[in-house]
Amino acid sequence: MSAPAWAVECEGLTVRFGDFAAVDDVSFRVAPGEIFGFLGANGAGKTTTIRVLCGLLTPSAGRVVVAGYDARDGLTPIKRKVGYMSQRFTLYDDLSVEENLNFAAALRKIPKDALARRTRELFETVGFDQPVSTLVRDLAGGFRQELSLAAAMLHDPEIVFLDEPTAGVAPAARARFWDLIRRIAGAGKTVFVTTHYMDEAEQCGRIALMRTGRLIALDSPAGLKASSFPEPLYELSAGPGAPAGWIQRLKADPSAFEVAPYGLRWHASVRDEAGFARLRAEFGAEVEATRIAPTLEDVFIRLVEGKDR
Repeated sequence: MSAPAWAVECEGLTVRFGDFAAVDDVSFRVAPGEIFGFLGANGAGKTTTIRVLCGLLTPSAGRVVVAGYDARDGLTPIKRKVGYMSQRFTLYDDLSVEENLNFAAALRKIPKDALARRTRELFETVGFDQPVSTLVRDLAGGFRQELSLAAAMLHDPEIVFLDEPTAGVAPAARARFWDLIRRIAGAGKTVFVTTHYMDEAEQCGRIALMRTGRLIALDSPAGLKASSFPEPLYELSAGPGAPAGWIQRLKADPSAFEVAPYGLRWHASVRDEAGFARLRAEFGAEVEATRIAPTLEDVFIRLVEGKDR
């Protein structure tokens, strides 16, 4: 079988549970070796989509091709080509490192000699150096990540699905794990990752945004920012001498719109810069306003959370 042009192809993917469409007419493609981000609020349809792509769920409608295999021809070949790492369910806390890997290998019917060789390769790749007799519950978060990834890649899959792999992990361990993701993609593996950390999403080649079962945006991080914010964006902060009610005045003024809190500051989109300048002059020097480039968090708030508001 020749190498497919696309690692993943979805055309009109729909998944229904009774009358409820968890995934509704979703279409996208993922290239081999791409780091593809999948973002959305809880209940947006991300996990259901991933279950289809991993060969765990049959679509209600549409065409799905993973690693060159069409889901309509059966899900077993797809399962052989994908690896799945869940932040919660990949490992068993009361088993040792070795026992977890033996169990994962048994599920994949990997022979013992092949398992030993593959384990050495993967431990070297991910940098895992803990004793194999260690119980998983005794591993630090970063080592659990590395072991989870090794378990998901024991059968040498072409596509690796990482479902919030760094949730609850220290920032330094998150950074190391993303170095590992880039190395894996550089070796030709396709990495499909969900995350709630916008700094991680910035490292994806492209990002798909899901909302209530539908794909609402798909582009590179830079492309999403440019298309979502064609107008100027300002960050505002107020000192102790700021006039009372200045935020309410800003929200009511026609020169600005979508005024949203951003930590201790505020972000405001501006449709009339001259009018906005006059309003800033009225506020005085205690209200600082700086034009900024939008972040992915701004994009997420506008496209996903903003619709709900």
